[in-house]
Amino acid sequence: MPQISLYIDEATLRKVEGAASRQHVSISKWVADQIRSKVEPVYPKGYEDLYGVISDETFERPAQPQFTGDSPRESF
Repeated sequence: MPQISLYIDEATLRKVEGAASRQHVSISKWVADQIRSKVEPVYPKGYEDLYGVISDETFERPAQPQFTGDSPRESF
């Protein structure tokens, strides 16, 4: 497997170590997961199933502005 060398400051390293520790993974795995999430974003399982499931009458489309005061356009 290819390897990458990173140069980061001490404060950032402490944050990375803490984040990896909280997730109970190695620093290498934590960094790889972070990079992967940026280059291959993945939505949570079932995300697409949420579309249109809210049935609440309080959700209304806001009033749309009228463009009657718009400047006249040139016609070609």
